[in-house]
Amino acid sequence: MKITFELEPGDIDRFHEALARAERRVACADECDIVAAARHGLETLPIATAPGYIRRRILEVQRLIDMLEDEAWALPQVERAEVLRLLAYFSDPEDLIPDDVAVIGLLDDAIMLELLLRRIRHVVSAYTEFCAVRAAQADAPDVETRIAQARDLARRRERLHARMRRRAVRDAVAGAAAQVTDV
Repeated sequence: MKITFELEPGDIDRFHEALARAERRVACADECDIVAAARHGLETLPIATAPGYIRRRILEVQRLIDMLEDEAWALPQVERAEVLRLLAYFSDPEDLIPDDVAVIGLLDDAIMLELLLRRIRHVVSAYTEFCAVRAAQADAPDVETRIAQARDLARRRERLHARMRRRAVRDAVAGAAAQVTDV
């Protein structure tokens, strides 16, 4: 069964307000504290019994944590901040719907994750490609080949970082143009 609903501007504003509250709560927290809180949520929230849509969105949190901690990926600070915003909301027990409310407690988390994952989709896409390239590299028996592979991977990472930023700028420009035409 497929259920579709439309978020109106006021609905999205409420999500942005909740996101801002979550950010204020973690304003003095270190990145490692935000990541630890997100991990704790993954371990303790009733994700296994949540509806499939919610479960799939929330399981993306682990992938985002992996991306932040992947030293070879070296996610730039601007994008790190966006991922941390998402994790801060996910970890906030006082978000729009308390997480311990049966069946729907994680619904707002899933919606916010969907909204923010769309916003950082170019980052997620680039990271997925980076991981695929890294996985495709065979374990080279000699040092020179491993060094060459590391250099190739670093060059690929830089190109992917540049691509994700270009695409984000392109989307921002397109979004601004759409707002102008809506007026």
